[in-house]
Amino acid sequence: MSTRHLDSLFEPRSVAVFGASDRPASLGATVWANAAGSGFEGPVWAVNPRRPVLGGQRAYARAADLPEAPELAVLCTPPDTVAKLVAELGKRGTRAAIVMTAGLSPEQRRAVQDAARPHLLRVLGPDCLGLLNPRLKLNASFAHVTAAPGTLAFVSQSGALVTALLDWAAARGVGFSLFASLGEQLDVDFGDLIDHLASDAHTRAILLYVETVTDARKFMSAARAAARNKPVLIVKAGRTQAGQRAAASHTGVLATSDLVFDAAIRRAGMLRVQTLQELFAAAETLSHPRLSLRGPAAAERERLTVLTNGGGAGVLAADAAQAAEVPLAEPSAAVYAALDRVLPPRWSRANPVDIVGDAPVQRYVDAIAALHTDTSPGTLLFVHAPTAIVPAVEVARAVIPALQRSPLQPMTCWLGGDAVREARALCHAAGLPTYDTPEDAVRALGMLQTYRRNQELLIQTPPAAPPEPLWHAAQVHAPIDAALAEGREWLTEPEAKAVLAAVGVPVVATHSVAPDPEAAVAAAQALGFPVALKIVAPELGHKSDIGGVALDLDDAASVRDAATAMLRRVRERQPGAAITGFSVQTMVRRARGLELIVGATLDPLFGPVILFGAGGTAVEVVADRAVALPPLNRPLARALVERTRVARLLAGWRDVPAADVDAVCDVLVRVSQLLADEPRIAELDLNPLVADAHGVLALDARIRVDARGPGGSRRFAIRPYPADLSETVAWQDRQLTLRPIRPEDEEQHLEFLAKLDPNDIRMRVFYSRRSIEHSELARLTQIDYEREMAFLATAPKTDGPGEETLGVVRALCDPDNVEAEFGIVVRSDIKGGRLGERLMRKLIAYLKARGTQRLVATVLSENRRMLDLAGRLGFDYDVEQPEPGTRRIVLTL
Repeated sequence: MSTRHLDSLFEPRSVAVFGASDRPASLGATVWANAAGSGFEGPVWAVNPRRPVLGGQRAYARAADLPEAPELAVLCTPPDTVAKLVAELGKRGTRAAIVMTAGLSPEQRRAVQDAARPHLLRVLGPDCLGLLNPRLKLNASFAHVTAAPGTLAFVSQSGALVTALLDWAAARGVGFSLFASLGEQLDVDFGDLIDHLASDAHTRAILLYVETVTDARKFMSAARAAARNKPVLIVKAGRTQAGQRAAASHTGVLATSDLVFDAAIRRAGMLRVQTLQELFAAAETLSHPRLSLRGPAAAERERLTVLTNGGGAGVLAADAAQAAEVPLAEPSAAVYAALDRVLPPRWSRANPVDIVGDAPVQRYVDAIAALHTDTSPGTLLFVHAPTAIVPAVEVARAVIPALQRSPLQPMTCWLGGDAVREARALCHAAGLPTYDTPEDAVRALGMLQTYRRNQELLIQTPPAAPPEPLWHAAQVHAPIDAALAEGREWLTEPEAKAVLAAVGVPVVATHSVAPDPEAAVAAAQALGFPVALKIVAPELGHKSDIGGVALDLDDAASVRDAATAMLRRVRERQPGAAITGFSVQTMVRRARGLELIVGATLDPLFGPVILFGAGGTAVEVVADRAVALPPLNRPLARALVERTRVARLLAGWRDVPAADVDAVCDVLVRVSQLLADEPRIAELDLNPLVADAHGVLALDARIRVDARGPGGSRRFAIRPYPADLSETVAWQDRQLTLRPIRPEDEEQHLEFLAKLDPNDIRMRVFYSRRSIEHSELARLTQIDYEREMAFLATAPKTDGPGEETLGVVRALCDPDNVEAEFGIVVRSDIKGGRLGERLMRKLIAYLKARGTQRLVATVLSENRRMLDLAGRLGFDYDVEQPEPGTRRIVLTL
């Protein structure tokens, strides 16, 4: 991941176009005309060895002839010239290049990378349309139209889509801070662009058109960091996957790549939309602070009240609300009474509130005021259809102040064309979100709901709970070792259940015996009747499909007969299958139990993924499932469950009590931990997992293993908690634990903050005040371990159970891993014992191991304690110092 020299790419001081031409309809002519004619204030040079003059401007024969090294080079030359040009430009000092040339071979692509790498020259493309920075009047593209200045950044993998979208945006007056086409992503990719735009003050929302990403962990880290600061909206192409690979497990079939990408978008706090029109509608909606759906009252603000002068428009809004699962508010008795006083007797007396088509201006204002009688949070959609009674612009001038004062979140919809154009413009100017149709407005509110839920996943903090061992390593490894030693990739059912039992997943009692009916009878008698009998044949897929499962066997004779018949059927239908035995298990009869599936598989891009849904033999037909990226904790597991239809059944219905959803979530968390710690697991199915009010029980299980270890935490798209960095040390008369911070530490972190005196808070790096909002605290406790690290020093409390935090050191690395900025704070009542030095040395060792080059901080000049510690650790003062009263310190690692 790298943002190095991206400023040279997107905000250059000078530009040179190589392959500039005057040949009509050529790439070089189009790019040169766009770059030279866009109004860019810096120098724009043409490079063409056969044309001394282009468009009345001098052209240069080669890079060496240019007056100076261009900050940005745009290459429109043949494929075999690109690598040589990149090397020449890099030596001269150019720091960025756009390669518009298409058709580079793999060898030529590698040559370009090799030429750019020694000079840290950034390459956009190849085979890209280029970029536009309207604020700088820079058009380094072959687009047929330019873009207007604005605050939306649009990044697309498709050049053709860029030109179409530019056309669409120009017709609607949509402006951009940046418009970029990535092409083949030889160097600069989505992760780089998202990182750059996250800190760009001119961009308020990032819009993406994605077909694929090149580095899942880099993409996720960049997206999660950006989504904390501004909306990141995405259209993902390729929702369907024709000719999908046949899979040996249900999970392999159900966990399609689009579901996985959707899970990644959700986990990163982004918002996925289906069309480009929705993309801009969502950007418009999310840009209005009044429509924010964050905070403790967010769910209540989703409740919608519709106020309209047309009954049909209200019906359309209500239908759209039901389709989008947006709840309509139920007005209180006080609101009804207030509306009765200002509306004619024939008003709708319901939500939507129809004030009748003959409404004069004052009726609109009075109705809005009546809705304010109840100050409960919610959203108010004002829908107006033009009438001959009063011009729409007069209605707009009257209602805009009322809507701006409203305790409800306001949205407006002006139905029609020319008759309402000025009213729409007034609402836009007043900062009120405005839509063409009621359906558009309600869909936008639905998107806000989804965005809010994704943001909650991004900053959620699980409840504090004592850590518990999730597994017994030897019992997990032994069945896998045995299967691989025998050359098998599928564990037998008893082996799979043994692995799951070792990590704490409840499994039904199961005996494994030889393929002998009498052995099956003996096992059944030992377990107690009734029993279920299953064939054990590692090469077979789903046993029930070939008659390899018999249920509800009540006595020895029925077990003997079922085993004999089963051997005959399997040998007839699968004569080549190696039958290694029978699995005999206690027959579980849970009349009100729900059959679920919990699975895991490896996605080629995002690595291990976890699936949950309705289970049973018809699992693929029902296809009620949701997918999530590990690592999971209880809140993330519950969010996964709630995205399925079977979640409604788990909540109970009629006389059926609610199932133990916490037990279901625990299974998901334990499977997540298993995937992190055992990289040889490539595929897993728990189907069915029966859930009821008494808990969960796995009745069947399949696990596929791979000796190459293609999974594990190193393949997680989100780096899991690095438990291996924890250590116990002696300090003074106490035993301390030095460990990375966890999401569960929020309450403990608040207690720690409360014990800092005001001066320490002023001196520190982490906080500027004693109190702190949940969303801010979540950013400190739920960190991306791929880019950030915070080590705590904790100890058992001296006045009760639990542990307390004594000190924290934190470092945030830049995307290039060149520089990390740190901050440290030790509890005010225990300073002087060199605990801060202990924490700093741990942080320094960690950053050295990950290859970070420098550790830096800005310290108040009066903070002698910190400056003395920095001196003992080998820090130097930076040559360039920040504002007066501070010192910047640097440690070369």
